Amino acid sequence: MTEGPQDDDVLLTARQARRAAREAKRQVKDLAYEQRRARKRSKDVQFWHGHHIVDADGLAQAFPDPETPEYDRGTVRRRITHGVTLVLLTAALVAGVVLAGMIQRGELEIKFAFAKPSAPAVTCPAVTLDYPKNDAVSVNVFNAGSTEGMAGVVAAELGKRGFHILTVENGSTKATAPAVVVSGPAGMAGAFSLQRNVAGSEYIQDDRKDASVDFIVTGEYQGLVDADKIDQTPGVLSCPRLSPPPADPSAVPPATDAPTVPPAN
Repeated sequence: MTEGPQDDDVLLTARQARRAAREAKRQVKDLAYEQRRARKRSKDVQFWHGHHIVDADGLAQAFPDPETPEYDRGTVRRRITHGVTLVLLTAALVAGVVLAGMIQRGELEIKFAFAKPSAPAVTCPAVTLDYPKNDAVSVNVFNAGSTEGMAGVVAAELGKRGFHILTVENGSTKATAPAVVVSGPAGMAGAFSLQRNVAGSEYIQDDRKDASVDFIVTGEYQGLVDADKIDQTPGVLSCPRLSPPPADPSAVPPATDAPTVPPAN
């Protein structure tokens, strides 16, 4: 059976089919090109030179925030403890830096409870002392004034009067007397003789065991008493900072018996 001729609008040759496919692709490309040109001409801020610009809202939609995790009570307590510990350590570090700065500037003084030496006597010795020979007194001379070489000058003057000089050095004292005489109980007689050689000197007793005497000259020092005017009669030590100064017991007259009242008849 022989097929009849087909209608040309329905039946296409292979060449025509390929041509139709190419035309369809071309139309798709043309349409995409026109769309790009339209976007370039558009005033929409989401497009720039045909490219889509992603703003914050777009990022939020593309990458949503994760949901807040819920921690158990143990984890929450540990985190709070770590935070408080960090704050306390930071505060301690800041306080240490501040204290170190105050100590360096001299605004704060820290005293440690070390064993303290025996304090000087709080009462002035009231015993009457004889004036000893000068060559029996061993003296350490210290300069607590501002005049350089004063200790050497005083030591030379005392040496001329027969005192035995042990040490000549710089020193210090808080007293304002012209000279300060320091000794232990064994050196009170020597301190007494030195006080008679310097008018207005002050005596301080310490806990030394030997009979040596410290003779400290200050900025108020005016010189020794003339050798021929020294009072060598017995007496007591002078302690001006002790108020009232103790009395010499040898100078106190003995108490007399009270008068007897005859009994009434």
